[in-house]
Amino acid sequence: MKLLIRNLDRLTTEEELKVLFQEFGAVQSCDLVIDRNTGASKGFAFIEMPKSGEAKAATKNLNNKAVGSNKIRVKKAQDKKSEDKKSEDDQD
Repeated sequence: MKLLIRNLDRLTTEEELKVLFQEFGAVQSCDLVIDRNTGASKGFAFIEMPKSGEAKAATKNLNNKAVGSNKIRVKKAQDKKSEDKKSEDDQD
């Protein structure tokens, strides 16, 4: 299951996120989104956890948790393909 983590403190690292989410299960990947021009964090990331039960536990326990100077928001990431399909349907 792919999770979207928003409202990250700009100083939060991928390694910190991995450690945080590994408390709830295996982390397949962690992608902190970085601004190409500045090299700084954009304040959000994606975490993939192979077991949906573990991902749901992480979501429940980490949503609104203070990490650094911010309270993070964690939710299931929307599938980009389904979003594209939805926007095509709206054009009909």
